[in-house]
Amino acid sequence: MSSDGDEFFSQAMSDVVPRKSEPRVDLGRSRRAGNDPSLEHRRRAAALAPERDRNRLAETGITPLDAWYVLSFQRPGVQNGVFRKLKQGRYEVQSRLDLHRMTTETARREIFEFIEGSYRYGLRSVLIIHGKGESKAEQARSSIIKGCVDQWLRDLDKVLAFHSALPRDGGTGAAYVLLRKSEEKKRENRERFAKGRVAFDSG
Repeated sequence: MSSDGDEFFSQAMSDVVPRKSEPRVDLGRSRRAGNDPSLEHRRRAAALAPERDRNRLAETGITPLDAWYVLSFQRPGVQNGVFRKLKQGRYEVQSRLDLHRMTTETARREIFEFIEGSYRYGLRSVLIIHGKGESKAEQARSSIIKGCVDQWLRDLDKVLAFHSALPRDGGTGAAYVLLRKSEEKKRENRERFAKGRVAFDSG
């Protein structure tokens, strides 16, 4: 390495303490050439980080629930008549998510993405099947997933209400979920209402 190269290296690495017994490498040259091996990894991590951070659902500290326990949640502002219709299964199920055989980690990701996607597409009533379990091992797993569903749905602000389903839709092994109206649907409704109005002619 030339004296000029040594001087450049010393300036570039002045605030770094080199490890003993390891050869010095001019990292400045490889980075200038675009050959930094960790650069692509850091770019990918940065691109994925915002999506990961959006899922704030708890991973621990959730209480399992008995297979026959009835889930019921109504956010303030939801009319009693609307909640009663949800409990009675009178809203069309527009999409469903089956959590059978999923781990809690997978279920956490699937529920978050399912609710986000349903809201984005303007769906209002969906069904989440968490199961009751037929064997003791399945009952233990299902009770954990059921407890997670109860907690996670409460923590998602796009969820207005939920209630355990009727027997025909899975009973206490599933839940009807009512979602907020998406901004896109609100806009469409405003436009439809505006088109339907007729100007009043006082003459």
